Amino acid sequence: MARVKGGNIHKNRRKKVLNLASGYFGSKHKLYKTAKEQVMHSLKYSYRDRRQNKRDMRKLWITRINAACRMNDISYSKFISGLNKAGVEINRKMLSEVAIDDPKAFTNLVNVAKAGLEGKTVKQEVKAETKKVEAKGEVKKEEKKSTAKETKEDLSNLTVAELKKIAKEKNVEGYTTMKKAELLEALK
Repeated sequence: MARVKGGNIHKNRRKKVLNLASGYFGSKHKLYKTAKEQVMHSLKYSYRDRRQNKRDMRKLWITRINAACRMNDISYSKFISGLNKAGVEINRKMLSEVAIDDPKAFTNLVNVAKAGLEGKTVKQEVKAETKKVEAKGEVKKEEKKSTAKETKEDLSNLTVAELKKIAKEKNVEGYTTMKKAELLEALK
């Protein structure tokens, strides 16, 4: 039986490894064996460092928040604990952005955290802040506050799940099997 050579398959495999190794120092981008070893290491490092990068960013955010907290006479741990006790859910990335861009708003958050440490919680008012980024990069804030009258009028805008939750709070019988129109009538 005739001998079968690797031919294009081997050549293509080696070419792929050498392309991945392009730009490496010395023989690591020229010789297949050393290039293959270096590419294997590089792929392991990149896999590891994609996860490490997330940790590094969180450390950076915490450092920024801590610096801003110290300027407002509170420690980072007490600040985070106060926010949790006050019922404020905001992640560290957003907190660091607020600390950098808007120190007055961060001071307000510090005051909320201090109140939370004293046992006070933030009222569950519905405030929706929407940010629209204009072409120039400026940010506009719009605040919307809903009142009891508006919620009665806007019941038709709610989902069935939200209507069922309201019906449960008002002790409406048989709300679990009702359709949206029936829920609206029962709540009015």
